[in-house]
Amino acid sequence: MSQSSSIEFRLQPGGSLQGRLRVPGDKSISHRAIMLGSLAEGTTEISGFLEGEDSLATLNAFRQMGVEIEGPQQGRVRIQGVGMNGLCAPDGPLDLGNSGTSMRLLSGLLAGQGFEVTLIGDDSLSKRPMRRVTEPLAQMGAEINSTPKGTAPLVIRPVDGLRGLDYALPVASAQVKSCLLLAGLYADGETCVTEPAPTRDHTERMLRGFGYEVRQQGQRVCLSGGGRLSACSIDVPADISSAAFFLVGASIAPGSDLTLEHVGINPTRDGVINILRLMGADIQVLNPRDVGGEPVADLRVRAAPLKGIRIPEDQVPLAIDEFPALFIAAACAEGETLLTGAEELRVKESDRIQVMADGLQTLGIDAKPTADGMRIRGGQLGAGAIQSHGDHRIAMAFALAALRANGEIRIADCANVNTSFPGFAQAAAGLGLQIVEVR
Repeated sequence: MSQSSSIEFRLQPGGSLQGRLRVPGDKSISHRAIMLGSLAEGTTEISGFLEGEDSLATLNAFRQMGVEIEGPQQGRVRIQGVGMNGLCAPDGPLDLGNSGTSMRLLSGLLAGQGFEVTLIGDDSLSKRPMRRVTEPLAQMGAEINSTPKGTAPLVIRPVDGLRGLDYALPVASAQVKSCLLLAGLYADGETCVTEPAPTRDHTERMLRGFGYEVRQQGQRVCLSGGGRLSACSIDVPADISSAAFFLVGASIAPGSDLTLEHVGINPTRDGVINILRLMGADIQVLNPRDVGGEPVADLRVRAAPLKGIRIPEDQVPLAIDEFPALFIAAACAEGETLLTGAEELRVKESDRIQVMADGLQTLGIDAKPTADGMRIRGGQLGAGAIQSHGDHRIAMAFALAALRANGEIRIADCANVNTSFPGFAQAAAGLGLQIVEVR
């Protein structure tokens, strides 16, 4: 990890959240805008781009493959698209840092190019499972070598051509679905992916935005290879995964009244709102509108007493990245909250089930991890030292826990917060969280 261990968050207990905030742009949409803008014909203009390390890793990868990209400057990026077959072989490996999205989506996009390329990442990314993409890509005719454990580095070799695939996902995963659809752009015939449960559909929406036909029937999405993409303008919505920490913070801190602006409320991502409302949260959706095929709105959240619930399994894929924040809500709720069907959390940037359970127990909460979720009994959060394991979402979740703690919370290893939310500590302090960054 670059500078990871050198940033610690220190939080004094109490406070409330007041005011208005536009959190940084959506990470998923920022990645995809760079990828499709690079392959389109013409100039794509992006505003609201997330200038975090993950999205910048994707941007730099396309620069290395010969795409001319101006910016980012205050969220603005201009891409001179090179067309579907205009990418060039990079001089060296593409280093994707901590970004699983970049690695999995690029595996598909690069499987059908006419050159060899190696994808590498940091220590954390090099441990994350990649067979879930390399195996179906091999069925399409791709040649990708990984380590014996099925992890990065991934070496993608040129092949004569890819064939379309009809694939049923064993586990709901937007990254695997997107990877196969991007490979399908370069495959002969039709590529179809069937999901066991709905996952985020940003790839499908954005392909349509760039003029590519995508067909959907229920949980099955199909496209045919050989088409072209036409440049367009994209205003990236604020990331609901980043907004989630403040939705929880304002819900649990007495006296809070907070408005989060221009948040993406894509129905495949709004599980955090639905789950918090089931727990009794007071969240209003104001001024809903459509921006470039993505629904956005302002979210007003006021403090409310939360109660423990059994989290509906159909909401789990719609909130998979928001559980670190939701576990904090559960710790502050009256009674017991039960999460099941979320085994995917064990293979994120950290094992989020175990790491969150460890941290909650450190703060005096009765939290029992299970194979596919957690059982949390609400109680009084205490003081303590938390190990975030370099996971940005763990660090931010425990930062907001301080609003209801009775002593100081220290969180180690917080540099990776910059992957998704540059300036988090300053933004949170401006709303009333008593946080300082110690380097």
